[in-house]
Amino acid sequence: MPRARSHVPQPSLGQACAGKNHRPKLTGAAPSAADRLWLKMRIGIVSDIHCNHAALEIALARMGPVDELLCAGDAVYQFRFSNEVIAILRERGARYILGNHEETLLGKWGERARSADWVRPDELAYMASHKSRLETIVGGKRLVMVHGSPFEPHNEYIYPNSPSIGRLAQIDADYVILGHTHYQMAERVGRVLVVNPGSAGEARDARNAFRLSYAILDTDTDEVTFDDFQDPTRAAVDPAIIPGGVGERGGGRNEAQPPNQNFWQHD
Repeated sequence: MPRARSHVPQPSLGQACAGKNHRPKLTGAAPSAADRLWLKMRIGIVSDIHCNHAALEIALARMGPVDELLCAGDAVYQFRFSNEVIAILRERGARYILGNHEETLLGKWGERARSADWVRPDELAYMASHKSRLETIVGGKRLVMVHGSPFEPHNEYIYPNSPSIGRLAQIDADYVILGHTHYQMAERVGRVLVVNPGSAGEARDARNAFRLSYAILDTDTDEVTFDDFQDPTRAAVDPAIIPGGVGERGGGRNEAQPPNQNFWQHD
């Protein structure tokens, strides 16, 4: 079951929708009770799976039924494909974008890895059919999903204390979903709620004892729920050896921030 919650207050609602098959219209009135039911969606978010299909299966089982499943990139490694991970995302109808690892795998330097005889052409073609940015409507609200950053350089690592996080307020969206850092985040920047689910395949976040995670976004309340779980493919990290220890998770603004962008490396 989800273990930690980070509740982010929702800005005042200025949207109402005429019905299930209509886009939300900007008005001064709050949604009716019937429209509010349509606006409420439970969004499952995973990222940075990195070929770990066993962990992805655990994440999906733990999150339970969702109205939409989002994957914020790096489902594979830059020089290793995963038939299993791509098949799972495909079967679940996930909204999936490409990360820097997919871009390398699909580029010049990934030719040898793509040509391995065990790589299924249909799964590779499915991965290649996706783009690096998604803009959509969920629960009557605008959502933008990229792997690193919506601005140049697109492979920037954005943490809660990154100076560039303030630029995300310029995005015309209610939600911005990121991956890349393998570091959980739920931060309000202007009207934009910025969410990073952490990694569902390769843990790098010391705050949760280097466990894997996913996130659930409730579009009605803007509550973001993180669930941490042990990687089935790796031994657990002893919390006693993590500098500073691992305390109870609080709200996003109260959590310890990394001293530098590559916080898992020594200065």
